[in-house]
Amino acid sequence: MSKYEKLTVGRREIVDFPKLDLCNIEAKVDTGAYTSSIHCHEVEEVERNGDTVLRCQFLDPSHPEYNEKELFFSEYSIKKVRSSNGITESRYKVRTSIIIFDKELPISLTLTERSNMKYSVLIGRKFLKGRFVVDTELLHISKKEK
Repeated sequence: MSKYEKLTVGRREIVDFPKLDLCNIEAKVDTGAYTSSIHCHEVEEVERNGDTVLRCQFLDPSHPEYNEKELFFSEYSIKKVRSSNGITESRYKVRTSIIIFDKELPISLTLTERSNMKYSVLIGRKFLKGRFVVDTELLHISKKEK
């Protein structure tokens, strides 16, 4: 997709994360955030088959799409992220894929505690850059474009 063929997204979109077995998740499109993030709990490094891997569960029991599934990542990193309140914290970061406008695209997600936030997923500028423009008057247009 060239820089002149950007799709328009709204301030919130309904997305899928097929590798995480999560569908129809409402995500906030946040141009103020550089990285994308997802609510995660029970995050820890564990030994599995002789290797250190990251174990976590996405969303939490109060979320309608919560599936109790434990996921393991052998490839992950730790990233320093400055939150909207100005506090810098270290977060685990994983690579996965997102489906938006019926296209599966790669995305990096930082894992964070968002249980007190209205949206469990933020889509940040790093993912949007070169692909999308944001129209803040619109909602859920990636699912309407069929």
